[in-house]
Amino acid sequence: MELSDVIQQRFSVRKFKSQAVEQQKLLQILDAGRLAPSAVNFQPWHFIVVEKEVLVKLYSVYPAKWLQQAPLVIVVCSVHSQSWKRGSDGKDSADIDAAIAIDHMTLMATSLGLGTCWICNFNVNRCSELLKLPGNVEPVALLPVGYPDTEAPEKQRKSLEEIVHYQYFGQKLA
Repeated sequence: MELSDVIQQRFSVRKFKSQAVEQQKLLQILDAGRLAPSAVNFQPWHFIVVEKEVLVKLYSVYPAKWLQQAPLVIVVCSVHSQSWKRGSDGKDSADIDAAIAIDHMTLMATSLGLGTCWICNFNVNRCSELLKLPGNVEPVALLPVGYPDTEAPEKQRKSLEEIVHYQYFGQKLA
């Protein structure tokens, strides 16, 4: 599948089939995250695959009913003590680096016929406690993975004219 097709086909899946995700596909998704670029190549992330009994406990951090359909969740974590910080203002790249890894994983999952949904609205403290994360490791997102049991909705996206500027903000291409 061409990358442009994968990008077009990816959507946030909130209804999954009960079918398990094959180990080989899971490894391909995780490897896509591992191969993502990061600032100064510091790779300040960890990926925790949550299944079965622990997955049932994870529902308490984001109690949406649809999440319970996903056969597994990848919890993507940042390690701020290992990330690059910009010298001029100290901006921390950890969450940006994690976001790039997540995007790589979502696109790989789509290319393999799987679906994902990027979840950032969850109880971070409870998640950290449940997964026994050390204090320097922060859960950034939950990424449920499974076979979609729904069709992609029509995408509502802004036009390029609304979001692209040339040379200066507000300047359009003549």
